[in-house]
Amino acid sequence: MRAGPGGETAFTYASEPGSISSVNRNVLIGAVALALALVAGLTIFMLRPAPEPAPAATATAPVSPGPRRPAPAPAAAPSAAVAPRAARRAEPAPAAPVAEAPAPAPVEVAPTGGTLHIEADVPGAQVFIDRVFIGAAPVVAENVKPGTHQLNVAAEGFDSVVQSIDVAPGSRDIAVKFREIRFSASVEVVHKHGMGSCRGRLVADARGLRYETTNKDDQFTSPLLDLETFQVNYLEKNLRVKLRKGKQFNFTDPDGNADRLFVFQRDVDKVRERLRRGDQPASN
Repeated sequence: MRAGPGGETAFTYASEPGSISSVNRNVLIGAVALALALVAGLTIFMLRPAPEPAPAATATAPVSPGPRRPAPAPAAAPSAAVAPRAARRAEPAPAAPVAEAPAPAPVEVAPTGGTLHIEADVPGAQVFIDRVFIGAAPVVAENVKPGTHQLNVAAEGFDSVVQSIDVAPGSRDIAVKFREIRFSASVEVVHKHGMGSCRGRLVADARGLRYETTNKDDQFTSPLLDLETFQVNYLEKNLRVKLRKGKQFNFTDPDGNADRLFVFQRDVDKVRERLRRGDQPASN
């Protein structure tokens, strides 16, 4: 107890340590402090901005990987055409092209041998030069030595063509015509007639037969196919000739040799046969 101002007497209750009042006070202080802490925490929580909601995960179907694309090619280094101006100035100017000297013209060498182009009017005719087989016509004989050579061309059903040819350096065409008739033959004869006889020559070519004599009455010329009779008689050793719608002749050999008459008659008959199958006399 203590005395207050004005002489009042005040009673003061002192709490002893460890008493119930002291314990309650401590609990009250702790409770107040806890409440203040909660209020402060709640205030801070309410003043903090709300977090943005996380995007919802959506289930997606698995995507199969597509074909791989080739990796892009690395960027090419800038060419001289797009190089910076400073770099282009640093490059030396290209040297002017040097003109090449023109190639020398090829020197033509004159041929030293002849080239023969040989054809025939009968396909497949066999060609020989100096008895050496060259081939079947048409054929080319190359590098034939200049000079005179013998050409022989043979075809089945025709007489062989034999001729001398002069070969010079260069090219030459030779046409062998089996279907053209080249023929010339003659024989000395004596013509016997009613009063005496006359002597002369029988001359034949592909165009006809003629009798050359000084007796004008006995001279004649006739196409070969117009001869009605043209035959050798070995027993009488004569050659009988009868013209179509004309005169008949009886020729003998001056020496009495029938062989010359026979050879002449045989060769003329071959020409007559060719004329019958359509071959023509040569133009010259």
